[in-house]
Amino acid sequence: MGIAYRLMYAIGFTPWDRVLPDELKRVIEGPDALPKGRALDVGCGKGAKTIYMAAHGWQVTGVDFVPRALHEARKRAGAAGIEVDFRLGDVTRLGDLDLEPGYTLVFDFGCYHGLKSQQRARYAEGVTALAAPGATLLMMAFTRALPPVPSGVSDSELRERFGPAWDLAWFKPSEETGTPAIIRAAAAWFCLKKR
Repeated sequence: MGIAYRLMYAIGFTPWDRVLPDELKRVIEGPDALPKGRALDVGCGKGAKTIYMAAHGWQVTGVDFVPRALHEARKRAGAAGIEVDFRLGDVTRLGDLDLEPGYTLVFDFGCYHGLKSQQRARYAEGVTALAAPGATLLMMAFTRALPPVPSGVSDSELRERFGPAWDLAWFKPSEETGTPAIIRAAAAWFCLKKR
């Protein structure tokens, strides 16, 4: 999986980086926006969404394992005059990054769905350890396998994987405009709240 993403960044094929999703906009600046706090962007890529959150008053940490993506993210943040804590690291080993717990928002735009089962378990443990009580986890994930995604994500899997520490608040199919129909048909948004 890691090789596939490194290759996509190397050739410049990163369609996920071009979208600023409505679901994220609603959480950050909509009528029912969350109070500003600390946000963790897992699988932040080139940092477009990370920088967007920081520009709206959030203290944001972006984590990705592709050095080329983080180099671009840091350049973008610098050019925008935005301060973001970008970390090179594995989202299945968040405990190795010396991050301070207490994130009130965890954002995942297509990271979790790229992980295999055991990696997903470690991801859930790491996110749970870093999230504050009452935190929101907002995730876009493919609901069926679509290369390079090994298996789809479902509401029942997330309930089981994140266990008693989280409640699934809602989920819905993705309706992102400008996204190819095949991707839209295979994607959904999930919102979990930490107890």
